[in-house]
Amino acid sequence: MNSRVTLAQVAVGLAIAAFLVVFLIAPVLTVIYVAFADGAGGFTLSHFISFFQITLMRESFLNSLYVGGMTVLVTSLIGVPLAYFTVRFRFRGAAIIQTLGVLPLIMPAFVGASAMQLLFGRSGSVNLILMDAFNVSIPLMDGLNGVIFVESLHYFPFILLNLSVALANIDTAMEEAAQNLGASGWRLFRRVVFPLALPGYIAGASLVFIKVFDDLGTPLILNVTNMLAPQAYLRVTSIGIDDPIGYVICVLLVLFSVAAMAGSSWFLKGRDFATLQRGGAAGLRRQLTPWQSVIAYSLVVFLLLLVLSPHIGLLLLSLSKVWSYSVLPDDYTLANYATILNDSTRMMVNTVIYCGGAALLDVILGTAIAYLVLRTRLPGRQWLDHMSTVALAMPGVVLGIGYLRSFRDVELPFGMGPLLGSSLIFILAYSVRRLPYALRSCNAALAQVHLSMEEAAQNLGASRGRTIMRVVVPMMMGGMLAGFVTSFITAAGEISETILLTSRESLAPMSYGVYLYMQSIAGRGPGAALGVLAVILVGLGTYLSNRLVVARQAAMERR
Repeated sequence: MNSRVTLAQVAVGLAIAAFLVVFLIAPVLTVIYVAFADGAGGFTLSHFISFFQITLMRESFLNSLYVGGMTVLVTSLIGVPLAYFTVRFRFRGAAIIQTLGVLPLIMPAFVGASAMQLLFGRSGSVNLILMDAFNVSIPLMDGLNGVIFVESLHYFPFILLNLSVALANIDTAMEEAAQNLGASGWRLFRRVVFPLALPGYIAGASLVFIKVFDDLGTPLILNVTNMLAPQAYLRVTSIGIDDPIGYVICVLLVLFSVAAMAGSSWFLKGRDFATLQRGGAAGLRRQLTPWQSVIAYSLVVFLLLLVLSPHIGLLLLSLSKVWSYSVLPDDYTLANYATILNDSTRMMVNTVIYCGGAALLDVILGTAIAYLVLRTRLPGRQWLDHMSTVALAMPGVVLGIGYLRSFRDVELPFGMGPLLGSSLIFILAYSVRRLPYALRSCNAALAQVHLSMEEAAQNLGASRGRTIMRVVVPMMMGGMLAGFVTSFITAAGEISETILLTSRESLAPMSYGVYLYMQSIAGRGPGAALGVLAVILVGLGTYLSNRLVVARQAAMERR
């Protein structure tokens, strides 16, 4: 690390800080300010008092807490058994289960919501079969139940992935000692295994709660509006951007998102989860007895069919000509794909432009921040990392409303029109919320570039700028590409900011197109087809990202 701070470093650091302040910190602070402002420049709590005096707002507040808490519970019932079986038992297909278990994250939750109604609704495939066989039906998709069900199937991988890593890192000697003392089965899991893996579970559960609490798309698709995020959107779009209750809702969304992150850290603080050795779980994997195999495979197959049902339903819906009051579509067609290729080409182009532009900006910013933090002694450089990470706790609804309020009178130069009516606003909004993902990839890539490589180049006469461009960036390229792809695919599924910032249909990306199509029964087929294309786009991006990471690791090992 060079001890001399240059003017260029200061300029780059200030430019990045200014970008984050203008497009992340300021919009959020604007939302908070309006929630507490009395209209005459003073401070007031009257807006919060008014909020809790409105019956619908109180109901929405309690519903959001209920949905968030119940979704954490249901995702735990799905994710914990899958993680435990695949890490602690030896049986065929464990790797496939781990891979398939991540698939729900590829498809945004709201995309499969309408398809889930056709599968699990009152007149859906499952209930039609149950009514015919047993004369009973299950209200899985009724009201808040539908939101909980859809969100649970989408977000359980957060618990599966985090808990799997935690279980794999447990010292096997701890379990062996417990078994020698007579513990086994449920008692072993409850008293030894799960407590040691608790950090992984808490990390996943807090992510689930945050994601569900501020989700806008799924409740809107399911026509459930008595929750906080939908109410914030409806208040701003129906009453107006100056409605204070909408800003009060945004403050509550921010507070609970931050509280979930802080609460998980507080819960684990002071507890000892350290082990004498890491890993070794593979050596302790137990062989299943025949009956245990039957039970385990039955449970795993059932859970995987359940979590893959949104993808199956979306594909069937995209190929259906008529699907109503029947277990499967009555007729199949490719007309839905022809419709979107004819009518929604602009949305596809917009998606590539917005997400590609945002991902490119994220990689540039992420690389610059990583270099300033890891390679310089610029005062306050850690704050750039901290400011970027703030975006993880900011709900999309809050940032979208903050943009509407902060930039409503901003005009682009050279007569290009208002910022809120341009493509640039999408690129900026997407990039700010996805910057932490790209930054983590760039940080990891730069950490693997030894400082001696730069020193050698400078000793041979290369300037610092030339060293960065000819040595550092090429060696970071794998991580930078992985960060680009990650930012791109996560932005492609963004809906909260998209709904708020889309001022006309010509600016709409694919996610907004899916939302529009799904608002009418006649448009669900084309909407599902557009959703399938979005899933394919995101799936290819995820595959490419994984390939890049693997290739990068292999290249580093050969050096």
